[in-house]
Amino acid sequence: QVQLVESGGGLVQAGGSLRLSCVTSGTFFSIFNMDWYRQAPGKQRELVAAFARDGTTVYADSVKDRFTISRDNTVNTLYLQMNSLKPEDTAVYYCHGNNRITGREYWGQGTQVTVSS
Repeated sequence: QVQLVESGGGLVQAGGSLRLSCVTSGTFFSIFNMDWYRQAPGKQRELVAAFARDGTTVYADSVKDRFTISRDNTVNTLYLQMNSLKPEDTAVYYCHGNNRITGREYWGQGTQVTVSS
């Protein structure tokens, strides 16, 4: 059974930093495309950061130069380093995985990030 478990969320003041982690189990992590989404209250879920096919990283305009996505296949973990946080970054952050072979998608349970002004 594939599971994605996020951690690292919390309450932080504006300008602060957090690092989110997403540990994947029950599958071969390396065959998954992994990315981060977020959903703020009353808003649609949006893509925050992802890896392009060539391995480069892509970001929502609102987080460029502040967030960094990375992954470590040796420990089956996806990361999101978030710096210079702003109140508008407040949301539930979700880890998302897509099996490149089957096309099946998986979501973590989400981790709350709250940025106070």
